[in-house]
Amino acid sequence: MSNNVQGGGPVSTEHYVAPIKSDTVAVDVLHIADKKSNLWLDAWRDLRRRPTFWIALAVMAVIILMAIWPTLFTQVPPDRDCQLANSNGGPAPGHPLGFTFQGCDTFARIVWGAQTSLSVGLIATAIGTIIGLIMGALAGFYGGWLDSLLSRIGDIFFSIPYILAAIVVMSVFSQYRNVFTLAFAIGGFAWASTARVVRAEVLRVRQADFVMASRALGQSRFRILLSHVIPNAIAPLLVVTTISLAAAIVAEATLSFLGVGLGGSVMSWGNDISQAQQSLRVAPMALIWPSLALTVTVLAFILLGELIRDAIDPRARARR
Repeated sequence: MSNNVQGGGPVSTEHYVAPIKSDTVAVDVLHIADKKSNLWLDAWRDLRRRPTFWIALAVMAVIILMAIWPTLFTQVPPDRDCQLANSNGGPAPGHPLGFTFQGCDTFARIVWGAQTSLSVGLIATAIGTIIGLIMGALAGFYGGWLDSLLSRIGDIFFSIPYILAAIVVMSVFSQYRNVFTLAFAIGGFAWASTARVVRAEVLRVRQADFVMASRALGQSRFRILLSHVIPNAIAPLLVVTTISLAAAIVAEATLSFLGVGLGGSVMSWGNDISQAQQSLRVAPMALIWPSLALTVTVLAFILLGELIRDAIDPRARARR
């Protein structure tokens, strides 16, 4: 609306102004997830939704219980009360899997054999993991001539089949055949693959910003390696360790089957398989049952390692 002023004066114009509401104006809000998130929490959330993880975990729990507390599963002595009258006999009351060639209870020997196989596997894996972690971490973090030296040593051990090396070691130390000797023979030559994985991961982690920040704060390189680099490079090592445990159990059974592992009097799945092969045609179940126990155990550890590897890899989770 405009008004004309007499005498040719200026024209004033009234402007319309919209009323201002007193309500608060809403703006876009960035919602932050309430749940904490990191590598291990994301991996756990992914694992607990997968049925195969719980199956593998249940099988491992049974095997560990058999190794720690065998009397929970059977009260029958595995190496006593063996009667030749029951040689290669079938299932009977109290003996669900029948008898071996010597007339011993097959189920009892499988239960007690888990203790030997798991003990050798755990000790051998611990030895290989510790050596591989030290060699790979030092080579990847310090680099230079130390990296070249340790990498060449690793290549030498990597080129030697650890089964063959363990056969030689157990043949030389035939008078000292026990769980620890066999574990050292396996783990002492099986660390090279672990060292390669650790070295590659340390090379990646040492370029991170928090490592450079620690250097700028004046921390020593060795302290940075222990406090920052190794903890952040441990995820692939967990996967390798799980799979290496399965390989060590297979190695123990292989050496015992070949007669260069533990003595025949020791309850071992490899010994039972070796003894049962003599009567394979007339009593195949005496060989199948320990072979099945070995297969299921190794498969559970390998499956768990594969699941953990997929869970800690964000790209693998995104593809599912």
